[in-house]
Amino acid sequence: MHTDPIADYLTRIRNANMAGHRVVRIPGSKLKEAITKILYDQGYILKYKVERDDKGRSTIKIALKYDKETGDPVIKGLKRVSKPGLRQYTGVKDMPKVMNGLGIAIISTPKGVMTDKQARKENVGGEILAFIY
Repeated sequence: MHTDPIADYLTRIRNANMAGHRVVRIPGSKLKEAITKILYDQGYILKYKVERDDKGRSTIKIALKYDKETGDPVIKGLKRVSKPGLRQYTGVKDMPKVMNGLGIAIISTPKGVMTDKQARKENVGGEILAFIY
């Protein structure tokens, strides 16, 4: 049985959003920290903090963002695209647009983890990790 840490990460955020939690804790890794930084930079989460214990393991604390007036979560959907059993890659010409540019695609490229817009600007392709909208 193989585990998919990115799918677990997205599911924890999705579940916390649906339950109305303000903060969610997720076991950390460098890839998850990079995805969290993208979510923060794009305005999908309020803030985040990476905590390390005495053994060097990290935990990412994410403060979720909700609409002030309606109370609806800012993140409407999270979708894992590339799975361990079926990897999805894209070139710069075939880069997907999420909801006609309203959402973001998170791409793992040779130049690091970035959004689809950044990847187009850097002129690189890579593995499509997730769609966020």
